Amino acid sequence: MKKFNVGVIGATGMVGQRFLLLLADHPWFNVVCLAASSSSAGKKYADAVKRWHMSEPLPEKFKDMTVFDATADKEKIAKTVDFCFCAVNMPKDEIRELEYAYAKLECPIVSNNSAHRFTDDVPMIIPEVNAEHLSVISAQKKRLGTKRGFIAVKSNCSLQSYVPLLHPLKKFGIKCAAVTTYQAISGAGKTFETMPEICDNVIPYIGGEEEKSEKEPLKIWGEVKDGKIIPAASPAITAQCLRVPVSDGHTAACFVSFENKPTKQDILKAWEDFSGEPQKSKLPSAPVRFIHYFAEDDRPQPKLDRNCERGMAVCAGRLREDNLFDYKFIGFSHNTLRGAAGGAVLLAELLAAKGYFD
Repeated sequence: MKKFNVGVIGATGMVGQRFLLLLADHPWFNVVCLAASSSSAGKKYADAVKRWHMSEPLPEKFKDMTVFDATADKEKIAKTVDFCFCAVNMPKDEIRELEYAYAKLECPIVSNNSAHRFTDDVPMIIPEVNAEHLSVISAQKKRLGTKRGFIAVKSNCSLQSYVPLLHPLKKFGIKCAAVTTYQAISGAGKTFETMPEICDNVIPYIGGEEEKSEKEPLKIWGEVKDGKIIPAASPAITAQCLRVPVSDGHTAACFVSFENKPTKQDILKAWEDFSGEPQKSKLPSAPVRFIHYFAEDDRPQPKLDRNCERGMAVCAGRLREDNLFDYKFIGFSHNTLRGAAGGAVLLAELLAAKGYFD
């Protein structure tokens, strides 16, 4: 695989920082450009970062890189890179226009943002689940009038804790599912220092999160038709989302009913056997085994399991029959690795392997 020169837009934020850790020694992607808001532009990256949130140190190779203005310098950035990752903290309408602007400058965008998740010709990808949706990119490029430029996005971070576990069970005919997610503070770009109100507390509301949790899976399970992704009509999903005092890792309590109720062993086998395009293609960031099931009653746990397969696996536990639904189980994923920057890097690897950056 050839080396690609890449940029990180929104490099100073928490997800941007995670991108840099993941890309520091990446075998395919060489970071040549960092961009952020106008207040950071012109500064050395180490000076522009107000707070380094990661437990690992800031890689030396990025400290002295000059930060570009993501908006004012977009033409210069687009000429410098093969594609960009985008993880900016801006109003949604502004993000939408910024990502369109880069795409129209023939700079593909791999986005961690939600602005284009429901644009019907923008693929929203969990690489193991719906890699086939990348085919809609040709229609998007036709609409934008581009040869190389396009936008591809990853789904909401909380979905990674339960959608990959439901997906292998669709063959049994999922009728409906209910999920409550217990979401780490890093999902809000916070640490315990910057969010003291979460200590000894649970906040039972995350703005917009429940709608995303109910609607995004249907786009992921939809089909590409006539240059658009048509969301699936079912299954019905209802969700509640809570912010909890955990640094990293989203937990999901999931309940599910089926048209053809499987046995517990059927479900366990479906999880054990499941793999996707990243495993078949042996992409650099892909977990060897996508789904890990824990038989212990007290697993998975954020402290013990968030770094399973470098934080890129999805974990499950406590599968048992339910007296209202057919089954219930616990799901878990690392929200800033599998759920955010890591998932976007894996998506970029999939795009590279399939020639979308050529």
